[in-house]
Amino acid sequence: MSGPAGQLRGRAARLVRLMPSGPSNAARTPFVLLIVLLLGGGLITLLLLNSALNEGSFRLSELKKRTTDLTDEEQALQRDVDGRSEPDALERRARELGMVPGGSPAFLGPDGTVRGVPSQVFAPAQPRKPAAPPPATASPSHSVSPAPSGSASAPPATKPSTSAAQPSTPAHQSSTSPGR
Repeated sequence: MSGPAGQLRGRAARLVRLMPSGPSNAARTPFVLLIVLLLGGGLITLLLLNSALNEGSFRLSELKKRTTDLTDEEQALQRDVDGRSEPDALERRARELGMVPGGSPAFLGPDGTVRGVPSQVFAPAQPRKPAAPPPATASPSHSVSPAPSGSASAPPATKPSTSAAQPSTPAHQSSTSPGR
């Protein structure tokens, strides 16, 4: 075997002696560190990206739930407004406030002319709620004081009370108030 195989072994042995073994290991270390750092950085980036997407998903579902709740509340409020805006409900509430249906209106033109004939409307006679009984310790010399000026109360009674058993009616409880 001293032929061509031996010559190849001799050359390989010389090449191995010429190539140092130390620098090949030193050249691999930075490359391996670079690959490990790139893979680690990529994994950390994917973890952060996944966490951000999950947080956004939770926030989105929370906002959808809040939107649903607010939509339900808006619909309930709209039903309430619609119920109070119905003509029957408006009329009932107006009557509770003492309002009466209006008569024929009159309109003022831009030049100050009156169009139409206005009519005055009177409130229909409604049964009054009974007034609260006066306190038992009312003194017979109690007198009615007139209502302050500018108020919408009825004028003070013109006939003074002569009986001590009959208490006088204050002006704000008078049964003949204007506009009612």
